[in-house]
Amino acid sequence: MCNAFGIVNFAGSNIHVEGMQDHRPIGAFSFLGRYRTIDFPISNMSNSGINHIEVFVKRNPRSLTEHLGTGRHYNINSKRGKLHILYTDDKLQSDLYNHDVSAFMYNMECIEKVPYPYVIIAPSYMVYSMDYSKLLEKHLESGADITILYQNVDTAKDEFMNCNVLNLNKQKGVLSIERNRGTAKNRNISLDTYVMSKELFMELVKKAAKFSSMYTLRDIIDDECSELDIRGIAHHGYVAAISDFKSYYDANMRLIDYETAQDLFAPDWPIYTRTNDSSPTQYYETSNVKKSVVSNGCEIEGTIENSVIGRGCIIKKGAVVKNCVILPGATIGEDVHVENAVVDKQAKIVRVKEVVAKVEEPAYVGRGDIL
Repeated sequence: MCNAFGIVNFAGSNIHVEGMQDHRPIGAFSFLGRYRTIDFPISNMSNSGINHIEVFVKRNPRSLTEHLGTGRHYNINSKRGKLHILYTDDKLQSDLYNHDVSAFMYNMECIEKVPYPYVIIAPSYMVYSMDYSKLLEKHLESGADITILYQNVDTAKDEFMNCNVLNLNKQKGVLSIERNRGTAKNRNISLDTYVMSKELFMELVKKAAKFSSMYTLRDIIDDECSELDIRGIAHHGYVAAISDFKSYYDANMRLIDYETAQDLFAPDWPIYTRTNDSSPTQYYETSNVKKSVVSNGCEIEGTIENSVIGRGCIIKKGAVVKNCVILPGATIGEDVHVENAVVDKQAKIVRVKEVVAKVEEPAYVGRGDIL
């Protein structure tokens, strides 16, 4: 059992997925057909022995709260464990004020009552696997005030845009935190995962709220880099940051590759999700599926190549789906050609016979739209 509680933080104002985020928070995004992005931080916590988890929700909470339910499907200890869904102050209409510090202050009474001395904070828009109990051990061994998880990448000019970057000294001490503007190839991308004592966390939140109504947790930690012992610990393995529409598309497409997927889905590290009792996918004689991830409950009559197909999708006879992410419940009609696109939930492409975009700029078909 890990001597810490977990907080799943919502995405900041620097993170925005155009179109999809209008309907649900990033944590509720369908991922790889059968998961939601929030399944990964919660599964990491559950597998690490963290049984008290608080999930902060900003706006459009319905789909996320329905998915989380009581939290039983995350294998959280049924007697001692708790999964709390905590909301922000709905009077805060502007994103300038509706941020993580304001959410923490609004729910400070709940945080104060948590009976664990340490807290591990992880974002809902990062997809990776990590044993947080080992991260806590390293934090305690180092004697640091705050430990931040990061990943060194050599693709920062093209990826991880607007994510936070750690500037480190030779001893892995954090000198400052800034945004990735794509100005350098090699950067230490912060996974926005923090470890610290509960007392320090509450102190920083109150200090940030007192200093500025616009200050976030990242802002106050950046300010304290010269005052506190803040250290970075490197993560190794698959990481995806769902920071914009293209990064969401790319993250799904990369995991079609089996070897890449193995880097995220380890046999001894299950990723839990809410299941449904739908039937297996039915493949008709006219179907032709290559190098794709197809979820259960689908009806496949057409051709699928290098795509992710969510639960309960219908691909009609003569249809061609190539390099696409099709979310649950979508329908691709007869003889329709869809390529390089994300098709949102319950959408139907039945009258338009071709939706083809550039792979560098994938198309988006809105939730419930009929084309």
